[in-house]
Parts: sequence; C-alpha cells; structure tokens
Amino acid sequence: MNCKQATQLLSEKLDRPLNAKEKVSLGVHTTICISCRRFSHQVEELRTISKRYVEESKNE
Repeated sequence: MNCKQATQLLSEKLDRPLNAKEKVSLGVHTTICISCRRFSHQVEELRTISKRYVEESKNE
C-alpha cells in the first residue's frame, strides 16, 4: 500500500466500514508511515471538532 491508497482508505473509513484486508493493510502502512499516521490523527480530530460544532449549533 502506498500513501495515496492509505489516505484514501483513511477518508473512506469515515463513511463505511473497512473490510479485513483493508484494515490490515492500512494498519501495517500507518505503523511504518508517520505521515499517514499524522493524517489519520488529523482526520479523526476534524471529525470530532465537526461533530462538536454540529451539536453546539443544535443547542443554540
């Protein structure tokens, strides 16, 4: 797996469950690739912030 494929899967996993092969491949890649690991953390952080924003907007 290359970085382009990894970042694609990291984005896709927000919208759908990954299959076993995708999970393993992505796990191996992000273990050895610090750039994709950082991207993964950034995507998760953006998702958390977005959810928080939506919830706060509903309460106004």
